[in-house]
Amino acid sequence: MRDSQPDSSKFHMDTLLKRELDALVEIGKTLTASLDLPEILQIIMDKVSQVLEPEAWSLLMVDDATDELYFEIIVSPAEEKLRDVRLKMGEGIAGWVAEHGEPLLIADVTKDARFASDIAAMVKFDTRSIICVPLTCKGKTAGVIELINSLDEATFTETDLSVLSTIADFAAIGIDNARNFARIQQMVITDELTGLYNAGYLLEFLDYEVERARRYHNNVSVIFIDMDHFKDVNDTHGHQVGSLLLTELGNLIRGNIRKSDRAARYGGDEFVIVLPNTPKSGAYILAKTLCDKIRSSCFLTGQGLDIRITASMGIACYPTDADSKTALVRMADKAMYAAKEANRDTVRTA
Repeated sequence: MRDSQPDSSKFHMDTLLKRELDALVEIGKTLTASLDLPEILQIIMDKVSQVLEPEAWSLLMVDDATDELYFEIIVSPAEEKLRDVRLKMGEGIAGWVAEHGEPLLIADVTKDARFASDIAAMVKFDTRSIICVPLTCKGKTAGVIELINSLDEATFTETDLSVLSTIADFAAIGIDNARNFARIQQMVITDELTGLYNAGYLLEFLDYEVERARRYHNNVSVIFIDMDHFKDVNDTHGHQVGSLLLTELGNLIRGNIRKSDRAARYGGDEFVIVLPNTPKSGAYILAKTLCDKIRSSCFLTGQGLDIRITASMGIACYPTDADSKTALVRMADKAMYAAKEANRDTVRTA
């Protein structure tokens, strides 16, 4: 909302107030109707644009892995140049707000040392004034909303900052709700011990991929993995050590598959990997790699142990070896038992 002069018309003020209230109502509806984070963020930012009418604006989120800010949403003539820019905590106005968790109104950026003039020069955008507010979830900054250059005034106002801060509070609630929902959804499909998917999710994924391969005449391969003599580890070191070993095995498998692949703990010390759009030859290469890595790895060194283990693996491919997900897993399992019978520590195909 824009601050009015004493002679501004009541009609103009009422119109602006109605616009703000309508935006807040719409945001509230979004938070109760959706748990999809991209949708929530887009609607909220659209409302920010309608109410405050900046020349350019952006939503930056904190990457917890790197402690940097990245641009999630950008509406600016410099969008393409900003897309891959990352800001360190404390860098620029947005970085300062993210680091300190406090809103800022900068009426003239040329008079503020925190302004990242080098980035402004790189994107060739004339920035005059900025308002930037943090998105705070449970005491931690999740991101910031930054508006640049008021369209109808020389600078932003304290009223603008107050309105944006209120909207940011709504946005923070939406982010927290969406993330909690995603976390719960992930728990439902994840094996707690290894961090891989569980068997239920894997079979649903395999069902989808087999149907997709049938429609587009592609391949789907399955690798069935069973640890050799895993019972000896439990008998010698105890079940707690056995559980820790499975965790490390899960990490090893996850670190050696593609993003499009899915790996799951199928039960006990058995693992299954689904490889979409992959022929048997490709699955064999991966299985051999995993077999060699497991054999050459020293497990649980962090616990003062040096456990060595091997694995037997079986491969089956749709449509070559089976015409359904059930048959595909069964054939891969059967091939794995053939590897067991061949003195273990090897790979066999259906």
